[in-house]
Amino acid sequence: MSSEARAVSTKQVPAAHKQQPIIWWEKFKEHIELIAAIVSGIFIITAWIFEGSMSYRLFVALHLSAFVIGGFAKAKEGIEETIENKELNVEMLMIFAAAGSAMIGYWTEGAILIFIFALSGALETYTMNKSQREISSLMDLQPEEALRLRNGREELISVKDLQLGDHILIKAGERVPSDGKIIKGRTSLDESAITGESVPVTKETDGEVFAGTVNINGSITVEITKPSDETLFQKIIQLVQSAQSEKSPSQLFIERFEGTYVKIVLIVVALMMFLPHFLFGWSWTDTIYRAMILLVVASPCALVASIMPATLSAISNGARNGVLFKGGVHLENLSHLKAIAFDKTGTLTKGKPEVTDVYFRSDQESAKVLSVLASIERESNHPLAQAIVNYTDTLPDIERMEITNMQDLAGNGVTAEVDEVTWKIGKPGFLGKDAAETFHNGVLETLAQQGKTVVFIGDDEGIAGVVALKDTVRKETKDAIKVLQKHGIYTVMLTGDNETTAKAIAKEAGLDNYVAECMPEEKVEQVKILRNTFENVGMVGDGINDAPALATANVGIAMGEGTDVALETADIVLMKNDLPKIANAIKLSERMNKIVRQNVVFSILVIMVLIISNFLQLLDLPLGVIGHEGSTILVILNGLRLLKT
Repeated sequence: MSSEARAVSTKQVPAAHKQQPIIWWEKFKEHIELIAAIVSGIFIITAWIFEGSMSYRLFVALHLSAFVIGGFAKAKEGIEETIENKELNVEMLMIFAAAGSAMIGYWTEGAILIFIFALSGALETYTMNKSQREISSLMDLQPEEALRLRNGREELISVKDLQLGDHILIKAGERVPSDGKIIKGRTSLDESAITGESVPVTKETDGEVFAGTVNINGSITVEITKPSDETLFQKIIQLVQSAQSEKSPSQLFIERFEGTYVKIVLIVVALMMFLPHFLFGWSWTDTIYRAMILLVVASPCALVASIMPATLSAISNGARNGVLFKGGVHLENLSHLKAIAFDKTGTLTKGKPEVTDVYFRSDQESAKVLSVLASIERESNHPLAQAIVNYTDTLPDIERMEITNMQDLAGNGVTAEVDEVTWKIGKPGFLGKDAAETFHNGVLETLAQQGKTVVFIGDDEGIAGVVALKDTVRKETKDAIKVLQKHGIYTVMLTGDNETTAKAIAKEAGLDNYVAECMPEEKVEQVKILRNTFENVGMVGDGINDAPALATANVGIAMGEGTDVALETADIVLMKNDLPKIANAIKLSERMNKIVRQNVVFSILVIMVLIISNFLQLLDLPLGVIGHEGSTILVILNGLRLLKT
């Protein structure tokens, strides 16, 4: 039994997690099933203690009160579902069993059945509410108001009223109200609500900030880049809510099985009420009594509760640690993967080129060459130019020089004049193929074999230097690949890069294989080939071009910083671009499937033992009730273990 998530808003407050008070009635409603079970138990205990000194009418009245108070919620749920689905369910079996027990004079046993059934229902509701509170706690982190800067004035407005391009001030200790980029200031942000990573992240001008994160130690001015209902934070909430409403194949099977099973139990119980009397000579009292016990112990309550609490607990665990599952089916399938295909750029690598090597005609002129190079590249928006500028900004003795007559020769490079000297920057052929191949003892060939992009710079005297750049493999990629391979998972990279670069990256990352020069449609074909070989295949990507392959794979996994299309298409989202979390998610999937198997086997064994014991007349109704409902409570508690990290 599940309950709807309650969205509790909170004002923007300094530092601490301040929540608006919840009225006592909301708390009462959340615990009403538990309260009803406790009150029902009090009536049962009172009737049992004072049975010898009270009238029969009062004795019956106390038990009837226990029936009504303890069983109302479950009876209402069972009757409504039966009418809606036109299918009998477990709740109806419990109603029949309790009523039957009372009809043959076993008031206490019937009341105990209702009490324990109500208690297990309250525990199941707690499990669902615990999972929903993961969402509520996320929503509590979303500020209601923001401090907007307009015409030199500060005004406190609702987050819903923020527009794209608005500037807001976020002071130290406050939560970020909406996604944006920093236009002024520098600070550290606690992004644990988004990424699951507890270490604060330092950000400055042009750095992205996300709603729900905490500004720790500096005031920043932020330009809004997304509406409040489209923030990354809201996407997390929507994804988790969607996941909790989607059922796994195992859960769907159990629910289909439940209706058929209940009918079979009722037929067998009907036969049990007559056949033993004629076949084995049992008295009518014993026959009906044993039929009532069978009605109790054969009910599949524990079996029905074996999967959903465990699934919801695992989904909540993942969301709390930066891994979002869009449904129980994907969580269940994850541990069955035999191969995983990876996109390269932005997934295995950082997605941005970085300078890895520099060589000069002579060490004496290295500072001058780098100054010229940086000054010219500052005039360009090309990713390689930006990477070179970022590199030179970290070096000492780099001067800003005046550039004139700059020309961009598409596909080759650029030319510009510095101090009346003409400089060329570009690919090897632009500065002379022979000169490039022989420069610095043929270093070009070595760099090319390493999958690096090479940029040459030269003046009137020839080539003055060479800079090698590469989209570097993420620091955590190698460890993630090793862990996956230890799990027996085949790893392959699908990339649009050329053969040389693909081979170098695959070797550096430690992948089992790679496929180079893949267009989006070719990635889909490669995933299909992998599925034919390994059956269960995952795909990890972050770009629009990865979306078709993500949809084709058994399980699509998107990087949290990827495109909206990739995030929408994927089944699982890594909120922080942290590949090791894939291995963690697989372990979580394995744990969940193991616990579900434990629950199912345990539930079936308990039902079989209780049925056999009843047929051999070794089981009384109170023990049957305790054994049956006790097993339900145990499987729910076992599922709750998945809430732990």
